[in-house]
Amino acid sequence: MFKGILLPIDLDDESSWRKAAPVAVDLSQKFVCRLHVMTVVPNYGMSIVGSFFPQGFEKKALAAATENLHKFTADHIPEGIEVQHIVAQGTIYQEIVKARTNLGDAVDLIVLASHRPELEDYLIGPNAARVLRHSRVSVLVVRE
Repeated sequence: MFKGILLPIDLDDESSWRKAAPVAVDLSQKFVCRLHVMTVVPNYGMSIVGSFFPQGFEKKALAAATENLHKFTADHIPEGIEVQHIVAQGTIYQEIVKARTNLGDAVDLIVLASHRPELEDYLIGPNAARVLRHSRVSVLVVRE
């Protein structure tokens, strides 16, 4: 039923993957489809933000995120599942939607956690809510 699953995670926040990753893995195994695991690094390149960081910090942050994402998949994704690693930079929900769009028909489900909820979001995190509103494919929100 599914051709590919996108699993966005925050490598610094276990609640973003603790429950969502096993669900994505299970679905990926059942449907024998590729799992696209992604993380988003903040945009340090903005002039107002970038001036507070040493030169080259952005490249180091992206390299560290790539390395940590590969470690994450080695630790949490079982052998036999085809995995694509995606490191994006920018606003979380926008980068998730953009990654899904760039992957085209290769991804037809996004699995993400509803973490760090705010009261005004009625127990669904702000990024999950925005992905739900803007995604053109099914989104499975795994609640904490």
